Amino acid sequence: QVQLVESGGGLVQPGGSLRLSCSASGFTFNTGWMYWVRQAPGKGLECVASINIGRGGSEYYSDSVKRRFTVSSDNAKNTVTLQMNRLNAEDTGLYYCTRMSDWGKGTPVTISA
Repeated sequence: QVQLVESGGGLVQPGGSLRLSCSASGFTFNTGWMYWVRQAPGKGLECVASINIGRGGSEYYSDSVKRRFTVSSDNAKNTVTLQMNRLNAEDTGLYYCTRMSDWGKGTPVTISA
């Protein structure tokens, strides 16, 4: 059974940082893509970052987070991490770890002074 468990969300002031982690199990964690998708209050889903966990480790970022967020993976630990810097109010939302066929339950991120 595939499980994706996110952690690391919380309340941060504007300009601050958070580090989200996704622990994966139930599938072979050495091929394909993993994604971080967020949903802001009252808005739709937005894929903010993705990483190819196979060879090469290609990364993708949405324009809204480029140069502020960094996605990485540790195949030995079956984890995907999203380092988020220079956070602003528009980054508030529920952040999901997904491989599209399977989704975690999300971890909430709130940016507020």
